[in-house]
Amino acid sequence: MKDIRVVVALLIGFIGFAQGNQDENAQNLGTKISEGVSIGGYAQIDYNEPDGAAPGELDVHRLVMFLGYKFNEKVSFMSEIEYEHVSEVFIEQAYLKYKANENFNVLAGLMLVPMGIINEFHEPTTFYGAERPNVDSYIVPTTWREIGIGVSGNIVDASLKYQAYVFNGFESYADGAGTLRGTDGLRKGRQKGAESVVNSPNLSTKLDYYGIMGLRVGLSGYFGKTQTDDTSIEASTVGVSMIGLDARYKYNNLELRGQYIHTNLTDTEEYNLLTGNDLGSEMYGFYGEVAYSFDLKGVEKLTPFLRYEKYNTHASTAGNLVANDAFDRDEIIFGLNYKVANGAAFKIDYQLMNNAVAGSDTEKQFNAGIAVSF
Repeated sequence: MKDIRVVVALLIGFIGFAQGNQDENAQNLGTKISEGVSIGGYAQIDYNEPDGAAPGELDVHRLVMFLGYKFNEKVSFMSEIEYEHVSEVFIEQAYLKYKANENFNVLAGLMLVPMGIINEFHEPTTFYGAERPNVDSYIVPTTWREIGIGVSGNIVDASLKYQAYVFNGFESYADGAGTLRGTDGLRKGRQKGAESVVNSPNLSTKLDYYGIMGLRVGLSGYFGKTQTDDTSIEASTVGVSMIGLDARYKYNNLELRGQYIHTNLTDTEEYNLLTGNDLGSEMYGFYGEVAYSFDLKGVEKLTPFLRYEKYNTHASTAGNLVANDAFDRDEIIFGLNYKVANGAAFKIDYQLMNNAVAGSDTEKQFNAGIAVSF
């Protein structure tokens, strides 16, 4: 509870002194659809070197091509085709949008689940650091997308953006084996629209408040059950309740970000007995980040940043399962982001990673990369 109070206080503090400029990173490729065909994309190329461990690793982490088509003023289609690590191909998004009026849209297809910040705004030019925050890898988990249908729009008088969808859920059991585990929680259960199993629809909602200049605050919720390819085995599914709170604030050259995600899972004792896995019954993660940009020539900016993260996929366990302290982790990340054009940047950072195991050493890693979005 102490961690929750700290994060809530941080987010309320953002609201308390918010005034200034709008967050220039509050858009993703899906907002760039124009009349007819739209083409875009993003790329993330990384170098990662664990301290004292050679060699380092170079990786074309992501290359994503965006294709959209606007049929008329009401109907549009958007898609993203992703290559990961050069050889892995995925469809990241593919959905049809019907704009009933200025404040109400109907969407259907493969869509991003609106949870936290990075899952929706995951282009590498929208975040500092060579890699995405680990809270968004282990807890959310990014990039989380499923097939569904829902609505979005704005309540203008209240300065609120709303989203509500029905999705298929995480897959927890397939081919006689459990897919969810303690080390990374729900991450292995993402179905990504690939011949997805669905036997229990899930509800996803988000509200974003944008009524104060420079500030955006989001409240997300996701509720339902996991999916199984054998509905005769009751213990093959678990219940999922996830809540997220996030805030982004920009005042002149100062940027602040904060995020908290909390997940409760039910029926994990029965699930672990069936599968032999070690899935926890409660997970949480949060981070806070501060960055300050120094204006150079033209649009160029040099931005040092500092981020603290904490995430635990074994915050609570059920039955005889003992919480693994190695899954209670925290990090400090600091580095530089050199924006050389709108949509292009060089990045370097250094990570200090710890866990709650008594006597464990701090792991250190140097990261560098390039980020492109157009």
